[in-house]
Amino acid sequence: MSALIVASLGLLLGGAVLLLSDLPWFRDRPLVERLRPYFPSPDPTAASTRSSTVGDLRQVLGPVAHDLGDRIGRLLGVATDLPTRLERAGWDPDPEAVRLRQGAHTLVALLGAGAVAAWLRPAPLLSVALLLGAPALTLLGHEHAVTSAGERRRQRLRAELPVMAEQLGLLISAGYSVTGALTRLSTRSQGIAASELQRVLLRIRHGRPEHAALAEWADASGVDAIGRLTGILALHGETADLGLLISDEARSIRAEAHRDLLEVIERRAQLVWIPVTVATLVPGLIFLAVPFTSAMSQVAGGT
Repeated sequence: MSALIVASLGLLLGGAVLLLSDLPWFRDRPLVERLRPYFPSPDPTAASTRSSTVGDLRQVLGPVAHDLGDRIGRLLGVATDLPTRLERAGWDPDPEAVRLRQGAHTLVALLGAGAVAAWLRPAPLLSVALLLGAPALTLLGHEHAVTSAGERRRQRLRAELPVMAEQLGLLISAGYSVTGALTRLSTRSQGIAASELQRVLLRIRHGRPEHAALAEWADASGVDAIGRLTGILALHGETADLGLLISDEARSIRAEAHRDLLEVIERRAQLVWIPVTVATLVPGLIFLAVPFTSAMSQVAGGT
């Protein structure tokens, strides 16, 4: 009966979405879609511009899923918005598609939990915990995956940043402009830092001012060292010793990376002692328990 109710609710939701998709204020197409018929298509065999049913559902459910996911994320303590976290992780920059995928997986988890509860028929409290816990864990799993991917990318960026800053200082000291030095580093290097520089240069080619593109990179990356480095690069029209300033900042970034590495090494060294301590204390407690038990039995027998 529970599975039938869950399936009925799913069908009701799908029918409501199809009905709402016919309303004009729900099916308003983006500006690009409205202007596409007035431009010649490079492919003469291209399909018509009329959206399919899947496209209509995505246009209807995408904003709703995005807003609902952001509200749930704020309730769970996620302060950074999804587009910024996706950019830090280097994933698909379409937040609505990510929210729709997250919602679909959560719905599948809810339906699976309902089927399991209807089949096993556990206690009511356990059924409620299963129906609430399965979608909640699925939702948290998606959020954790995005956050973890962004953190791993930030760590790799921090590791590559000292070398990139040193090379940048050398190029600017040799007479390169800021844009020229960034272009050379992005084309001659590989890794996360080079891909980030390519995105910055793409924004500059699209008309963004140089300082604005660098400030956007600093805000999106979430790395304090990049914020300091881009702040120095913004002074290229006000100072003549920009290369020296960047070299000093590169040394500061390398020293900060060295401190972080020492902290990681000390933390891992402390973790090594946990199994050693457990392996030492457990046999010792056993050997102490044997004479203690014997002495207690003698005292109890003597009384």
